[in-house]
Amino acid sequence: MTSQPLDCQQLAQMSDQQRFEYFVEQSVINKEIWLLTDEHGCVMLNTEDEDCVPVWPSLEAAEAWATDEWQDCEAQPIALKTWQMRWSDGLEEDGFFVVVCPMGEQEGLVVDPQDLAKELTKAIKKQNRKK
Repeated sequence: MTSQPLDCQQLAQMSDQQRFEYFVEQSVINKEIWLLTDEHGCVMLNTEDEDCVPVWPSLEAAEAWATDEWQDCEAQPIALKTWQMRWSDGLEEDGFFVVVCPMGEQEGLVVDPQDLAKELTKAIKKQNRKK
């Protein structure tokens, strides 16, 4: 995977799995995760089986998704440390999943919050070994 930031058009051409890997990489490099909020709080999506919080690797990617019914939403960064310490467990406890980097008509990969936390932790350790 590349450590270079990609634009939204490049992201939209990737598979769900590739966007997931890119999301993990960029979230660790930038030390933040982006989500959308509205007057009710964090935006939620519903799949056939799960209620999900959508997340993106960048402000641009989150804003690109905020169209139509989501156009009044605001992209908000969450520090990676905060995500790992509070959000992962909180989402798990509430029975929510995470949908990683939905782009346009591509829904994104739906993952358990603890599985995402494990992947992020693995990537953090890998990055720390490079230092």
